Amino acid sequence: MSMNADLGKPRELTGLQQRRSLYQPELPPCLQGKAIKVEFGDSTMTIDPTCANMVAQEFPHTFGQPLVHFLKAKKMDAQANNEHPPIRIGVVFSGRQSPGGHNVIWGIYDAMKTQNSQSVLLGFTGGTEGLFANQTLEITDDLLSSYKNQGGFDFLGRTVDQIHTTEQVNAAMSTCCDLDLDGLVLIGGVTSNSDAAQLAETFANHNCKTKVVGVPVSLNGDLKNQFVETTVGFDTVCKVNSQLISNVCLDAISAGKVILGEEVAFSKLTLMEIVSKICDGVQARAAQEKYHGVLLISEGLIESIPEMYALIQEINILHSNKVPENKIPSQLSPWATALYNYLPPFIRRELLLHQDSDNSAQLSQIDTEQLLAHLVIEEMNKRTKEGKYKGRKFSSVCHFFGYQARGSLPSNFDCDYAYVLGHICMHILAAGLNGYMAFATNLKEPTSKWRCAAVPLTAMMSVKRHSRSPGAVPTGKPVIHPSPVDLQGKAYAVLREKARSFLLDDFYRTPGGIQFDGSGADVKPITLTLKLIKLISQVKNIVKPGCSREILKAAISSMSSVKDVLKVMSAPFDAELPLFNLN
Repeated sequence: MSMNADLGKPRELTGLQQRRSLYQPELPPCLQGKAIKVEFGDSTMTIDPTCANMVAQEFPHTFGQPLVHFLKAKKMDAQANNEHPPIRIGVVFSGRQSPGGHNVIWGIYDAMKTQNSQSVLLGFTGGTEGLFANQTLEITDDLLSSYKNQGGFDFLGRTVDQIHTTEQVNAAMSTCCDLDLDGLVLIGGVTSNSDAAQLAETFANHNCKTKVVGVPVSLNGDLKNQFVETTVGFDTVCKVNSQLISNVCLDAISAGKVILGEEVAFSKLTLMEIVSKICDGVQARAAQEKYHGVLLISEGLIESIPEMYALIQEINILHSNKVPENKIPSQLSPWATALYNYLPPFIRRELLLHQDSDNSAQLSQIDTEQLLAHLVIEEMNKRTKEGKYKGRKFSSVCHFFGYQARGSLPSNFDCDYAYVLGHICMHILAAGLNGYMAFATNLKEPTSKWRCAAVPLTAMMSVKRHSRSPGAVPTGKPVIHPSPVDLQGKAYAVLREKARSFLLDDFYRTPGGIQFDGSGADVKPITLTLKLIKLISQVKNIVKPGCSREILKAAISSMSSVKDVLKVMSAPFDAELPLFNLN
């Protein structure tokens, strides 16, 4: 594949882009200066303890490594690194475009040059295909200048976001060896970081000196766990989509109702039950003379509907068995054939599209909103004929907000977060660590209070259970899985508390575009600000050395109970989620 002639070239910026390019992200104190203390913590296991043995078998060289913290060095600190030989690092965009990705590269570059001006940063042009083909450009400050704090991935570009096959892994290793790289940084989401873990293990097994590091960059915000609080780009996407949705709401003179895939999966609602509930909502609003409304549907909803999930699984298996798309319908099971034939022709075509790089359906290409609109119109017409609905004729206008935010100018938070993660990547590699992900915590606080660390990629891995029933046996290959919306979390509780009023009342809140200055510039998503860390911090402030015996006794007793509960919960993963009534 030939290199795109425009990749890596300085570009002309608009007035706003020029102003944003001058924004200087802030670093927490622990990353400032040349002397950084590297502190090793406890050894890690896996998110799901029942999968630990399987992960350990698949990743014998990189499993069980310790957590790593980066601290501000003190004078004469023995663990601080003051000598910095030049290093060579390669960086590649492996995931889909997400605002802030360019700042990860900027952070790596600045950190390298701060430590040793002779260090070299190489960018692979054309994504993973460029990595396989050894297509690089040396990154300089001049080249970076017009991409700082900018959206998209157009500095280096991207292609397929996968490194799966033996040929691809070997090609990546050959490139890294040929370039004599000390480190390789993969910028991407869940799939990309699973690939990074596999590369790290393979490189270690073949005594390749290149160490591999992953960075959580994804607009989906689904790479979250006890280590990673959020992904680069999610804050920006929330703000951009909030503006788009509020514009639609004002146009419809109403706020909207939200349907999450996680609610549907737990409630085991069928497609027609979802349609019926939407129609009930339309009728309830019509009874108040409100013939307007907005319904928000998550992109992954269709895969959360039990019968649709089973149909998609059958299609995926046939794809994996190399069955041609035009032959798949004839090889479906009888019940799947009945469902497939019931669906509108445009949905049938979209379900047969070739799988994504992670072997899943292309959910962004399935017009779920069009499907629901089609079925709701049919149901409302039926209710009208039966005399159950006497309001105005129902009609709908569909919008899909899957791509509009990818190239947006990143928010201040994402600019800072990506830049900080870039610095952490460099320090991970300078410490000679392999198979780690850069992350930062305490993100709800100002940047000066962020804590910077690295976690082994294997610590975030699990093995997917193909059965949804409790006690299902893990099968498949260890990977990092997307994290669903936490139906027991505080952010969801806030949504659920207001669900009734969202359905029946009208709202006119308009957040507007992303704010880069002023009081709204530092607002963060509610999913980030409502954290358990706040409670732990409050307990820590109360239970200090010298506190009363009664307080200490109560704290020990409570923490012991929490430990026992968590021990039970960390057994086979069969926890139930709370039922959410869509009415």
